[in-house]
Amino acid sequence: MFRLLLPLLFSVLCLACGNPSEQYTSFSDYPVYEGDWEEMTYTPEATSFLLWAPTAQEVRVLLYEQGTGGSPYKMLMMEEGKDGIWTTSCKEDLKGKFYTFNVKINDTWQGDTPGVMAKAVGVNGERAAIIDMRSTDPKGWSTDKRPALKSFSDIVLYEMHHRDFSMDSTLQITHHGKYLSLTDEKAIIKGSEQKAGIAHLKELGVTHVHLLPSFDFASIDETKLNVPQYNWGYDPQNYNVPEGSYATDPYRPEVRIKEFKQMVQALHKAGIRVVMDVVYNHTYQIENSNFERTVPQYFYRQDSLGNAGNASGCGNETASERPMVRRFIIESIKHWIKEYHIDGFRFDLMGIHDIATMNAIRAEVDKIDPTIFIYGEGWSAGASPLPQKDLAIKNNISQMPRIAAFSDEIRDSLRGAWGDDSKGAFLIGKPHHEEGIRLGAVGGVAHEAVGKHIRIWAKEPTQFISYVSCHDDLCLVDRLKRTKPDVSDKELSSLVKLAYTSVLTSQGVPFIFAGDEIMRHKKGDHNSYKSSDDINAIQWIQKITHQEVYDYIRLLIRMRREHPAFRLGNADLVRKHIRFLPTEEWSNVVAYQIKGSPKGDVWQNIIVILNARTERIAFNIPEGKYTIVCKDGKIDLLGGMGHLFGGKIQIAPQSALIIRESN
Repeated sequence: MFRLLLPLLFSVLCLACGNPSEQYTSFSDYPVYEGDWEEMTYTPEATSFLLWAPTAQEVRVLLYEQGTGGSPYKMLMMEEGKDGIWTTSCKEDLKGKFYTFNVKINDTWQGDTPGVMAKAVGVNGERAAIIDMRSTDPKGWSTDKRPALKSFSDIVLYEMHHRDFSMDSTLQITHHGKYLSLTDEKAIIKGSEQKAGIAHLKELGVTHVHLLPSFDFASIDETKLNVPQYNWGYDPQNYNVPEGSYATDPYRPEVRIKEFKQMVQALHKAGIRVVMDVVYNHTYQIENSNFERTVPQYFYRQDSLGNAGNASGCGNETASERPMVRRFIIESIKHWIKEYHIDGFRFDLMGIHDIATMNAIRAEVDKIDPTIFIYGEGWSAGASPLPQKDLAIKNNISQMPRIAAFSDEIRDSLRGAWGDDSKGAFLIGKPHHEEGIRLGAVGGVAHEAVGKHIRIWAKEPTQFISYVSCHDDLCLVDRLKRTKPDVSDKELSSLVKLAYTSVLTSQGVPFIFAGDEIMRHKKGDHNSYKSSDDINAIQWIQKITHQEVYDYIRLLIRMRREHPAFRLGNADLVRKHIRFLPTEEWSNVVAYQIKGSPKGDVWQNIIVILNARTERIAFNIPEGKYTIVCKDGKIDLLGGMGHLFGGKIQIAPQSALIIRESN
């Protein structure tokens, strides 16, 4: 009975707290607009404006000469149409002008907003801009193509922040901290011939660059770019426009758009796809947000008492299950694909979105290009008013085909659990974490060797993101130093190698945090979202001082990309070809064999052994003639490092052994 009373109670509470319309008793009554959702359409002859504002009494458009400051020089009143749409047009050439909408609800003007669909803005995103989008296309843009990708199993992800990657003073590069830094093919480390920037990425062999939020976010003042400012960018302001602080001129709307496209074009030319980190789950704030000033409360989820949901931990959460919120997210995703040629999307706190929305996104993206990769965090930062059975959490991933989620199981099993930086795990010799490593080895799918103490949630290995480190929490080197304070530099190198051997031989999709390959650290800062460049910037000199670690990880990536046995991409193939070898006499040892020559691999009967113990072990391998590929922290993919003929093999402490059967 109480459930039946909730909708009525909710509508009464919403009206009591200022629900903006008396014509709708619940959000499900709001009209759904199905036409082209373009808030501004420009031609030299006229510019048309459109806004979905179903609860408005009046709507006006204010025209400005500049993107900030000054008063409007013209006001246009909009006319109400069907399905909550308001429209007007101006029969002038408005190119180069700026505009805002203002909505009147309950006899109160809500305040200026660039709209919810703005695709070009002035400095700090306060006003939308009227431009010809085709004028922002760099030379050759019409022929730009995303690099070939046969299967999601072929992906190697690399997560980076624009400033982290290119602010270091030892980096000889143009446009430090900008989009254009990733177009400089000649970037090197000063005083050396070591490649950096985009050349480093190409040399490393990653297939996808995962960019931390690059849409217009609120926490950086774009008028003060001469003052060092830093933020990860998880505070959305305008979802469909590139962030201005990464552009060379944030005042000119076309500059950020063109330079973003130049960056994508350069990465595509280098054979690297581009993933955007998207944060549709919450906004910077509710009050004064573009959503709230346009259709109050509709875009945000509320609990049964009418309070704002806070599963994001940021004071609000969006209501993806509502038709026009769902449509907004889909239209935004399609815009980034079509206008900016984006190749993938990582959903921040994907567990806040509902399952139906994520599946609808996947379906719409597939119509454009089914090789576009979609993945996200399969959790939230707090409880949502929406039931867990409806949420896109990792335990529901089986209901979301061809969408992937991060595995905190392999992460925590390697380095230690989230929430307590002092606790280590497999890498530093803590027992009882082997099952999590085995889960990673099989890409998270059901297998006879896993599932006793860990819940299986991935149906296919391509739904399972294998990682040990990311922008959140301590990076790998800092975590190892925290959990093993007496760790030596040599031991630290060994443990980083061992960690990435596990990640890059996983049947899941491997994920690398930028700089881990050169033993990056952030001075022990576990939440550096607004810390200085001194904390966050990758120190590129470490590529020279840790060349051996870099080469090891580079060769692991090459091995993975050259040998399909490490990326079977199918749960049945994983179960067919992977069997675990006995390790009962030791803790902190995981060993398995990839039987046969799966998917026609020229290597056959590959054996991988991970030894996190601080002493050598004598491991008994099956009979046969083997070539040693990886041993004692070194890799040789061509000639190998000698041969074995079965029986006992000594495996060095805190290292991996990889061998393949020879003909």
